[in-house]
Amino acid sequence: MGSSAKIALLPGDGVGPEVMVEARRTLDAVGEWFGHSFTTVELLIGGAAIDAHGVALRTEDAAGAGTADAALLGAVGGPKWDNPASDVRPEQGLLALRKALGLYANLRPVAVLPSLADASPIKPEIVRGVDILVVRELTGGLYFGRPTRQWRERRGRAAVDTLLYREHEIARVARLAFEFARGRRRKVASVDKANVLSTSRLWRSVVGEVSRDYPDVELEHVLVDAMAMHLVRGPGRFDVVVTENMFGDILTDEASTLAGSIGLLPSASVGAPRTDGSARRFGLYEPIHGSAPDIAGQGRANPVGMILSVALMLRTSLGLEDEARAVEAAVEDAIEAGVRTADIAESSPARSTSEVGKTVAERIGTRT
Repeated sequence: MGSSAKIALLPGDGVGPEVMVEARRTLDAVGEWFGHSFTTVELLIGGAAIDAHGVALRTEDAAGAGTADAALLGAVGGPKWDNPASDVRPEQGLLALRKALGLYANLRPVAVLPSLADASPIKPEIVRGVDILVVRELTGGLYFGRPTRQWRERRGRAAVDTLLYREHEIARVARLAFEFARGRRRKVASVDKANVLSTSRLWRSVVGEVSRDYPDVELEHVLVDAMAMHLVRGPGRFDVVVTENMFGDILTDEASTLAGSIGLLPSASVGAPRTDGSARRFGLYEPIHGSAPDIAGQGRANPVGMILSVALMLRTSLGLEDEARAVEAAVEDAIEAGVRTADIAESSPARSTSEVGKTVAERIGTRT
């Protein structure tokens, strides 16, 4: 007998609404094939919310997302709202949603499909077989520290930002990384800058202490500058990578190039496990490509990152592993068959966003 779930949809801005259509199509196909019932509620965020309500996220919309089992986000932002001096910006909606829902860790899987190894700017022999999960701490560190300000001195302008981490913030994201590693290849690489930063020395100590509860998982510590080099010279040796907020922000953008296109990769922002005793977590799932305003409305956006975000949601928040694998297999089949948007088309004719999404939906379940 199938299960039921409520999913909050936040299409957002730019290409967000276009790829969200394909997320809906994917959910419909999964529900039909496996006998599940997915109900959806659509909410406004980002520039769309600013235009409609004057704020990037209404309190009632954040609360509405919180009543769902999981949420899917398209993208936020665009030149229409890109004024640094504005008091209201689209990105505030995303930050507010993460805070309201207690989402403290960002998951970024980076897997290179065999048929796309040649599409990567890195040599195929280096990226072939890469399968990394980056676990990034999301609510602490330099982006949230206080004080943060600019001022003038006698010699000119000055500025300060504060990098702060507390033990519990490090421990919870480290524990999450080790839990994920247990379901993968049982290796964790913790990235820091312990040779320079006090916060990194604390990070390294706490991660090491948490690792004692996971004797079956191998831990290595890697300095962030070394990791930046390893990601382009030998990424295949890494399984789960855990790191702090700013380092994770930079390294995940670097790692995204391994797959061949930023349009291919999903992500999740997750919080604490549910209180029902399961390992499931509420999550906000989104492709990493952003709003891409230059191609919005043209049917050129790659929906694969959004579709794989659905797969990640099925696995992580809904506990539907077979369904997640079916979506991933359908994506791989479509790409191998040459059904690709322009960013990865190579010698194949470029297909539209909807053509790719429809092809994937039609192939869901065909391998089972």
